[in-house]
Amino acid sequence: MEDIIKCIHEPCLKEKGFTPYKSNKYNSMGQCYKIDPRIGQGYYWIYAQDNLFAIVIHDFYFYEDYLLECKLPEYLSITYYDSISGEELNPYKRFSAGCVKGYWSHNNAYQALFHKNIPIRLIGIEITPEYYENYLKQKYPGEYMSPRSALLSINEDTSFPELILLLNQLRSYKGTGMAAKLFYEGKVAEAISLIVEKSKLIKPKDIKRITKQDLEHIQTVTSYINDHYAYDLHLKKLSQIACMGTTKLKSTFKEIHKCTITEYIQNRRMGQAEHLLSNTDLSIGQVANIVGYHSASRFSELFKKSTGLLPRKYREFTLGKTN
Repeated sequence: MEDIIKCIHEPCLKEKGFTPYKSNKYNSMGQCYKIDPRIGQGYYWIYAQDNLFAIVIHDFYFYEDYLLECKLPEYLSITYYDSISGEELNPYKRFSAGCVKGYWSHNNAYQALFHKNIPIRLIGIEITPEYYENYLKQKYPGEYMSPRSALLSINEDTSFPELILLLNQLRSYKGTGMAAKLFYEGKVAEAISLIVEKSKLIKPKDIKRITKQDLEHIQTVTSYINDHYAYDLHLKKLSQIACMGTTKLKSTFKEIHKCTITEYIQNRRMGQAEHLLSNTDLSIGQVANIVGYHSASRFSELFKKSTGLLPRKYREFTLGKTN
């Protein structure tokens, strides 16, 4: 337990303004940290076991936009955000709430921008190489398979209610002593089991070679979307701009951007909506129309799916009018 917290998490937490803090809000088996009140509010909780895995809970926000830069050790993580607003950088990708994300850190530099006053609420499992390369291999020598590829096959567009339920059970658990150790160990094993089973149902992707010409065409249609995301963009017109059939456009676009055209357009719209909600006094209906939605209720539904917050609540947080 000491290795993960003291060697990996604690140095980074202290550097970013977190200090140890006693709180009854989370399970007493873990260590709680409080953010420096000069830069934000909230807590970071972690429970680690035998240098094999850690359970983490984030529930904090920054007063100003915060650029996080750090070097991450090797580990696998399973994360579910209740609410979030910001972007991962290198490569660029908007954070998404309400979905499970698998991630593999392999001693790489990590950069992310978190937007001011918006709660960063997540529950996650972090699994060390000691667990997924040594512990599991020793425990199941004749049938071992690395869970890494299975976990990386789980992305934001994979429906995974069973894993979301498991993560929420970790968040609410209050047991102590041996019972807690058995509970956490069992839930981590159950999470890996669910992921391995789910990965078997996901069809393997055909690796396609993208020609230079096709790449240039996708860059052209991407630029067009960036300039016209608030309009009704029909696939037929985008195909004409891309100089390729609709089926090829959809598959090539997803191969390059790791999301569908619809998801890309929605991400562009939500990013602009966040800016307008934070920096103008336009009504929710006006913001919806500006970013391309005729229905304020539909806009609100998609905005909450993206950030975990309704537009009105998002605006209240950015203006510091709620806790």
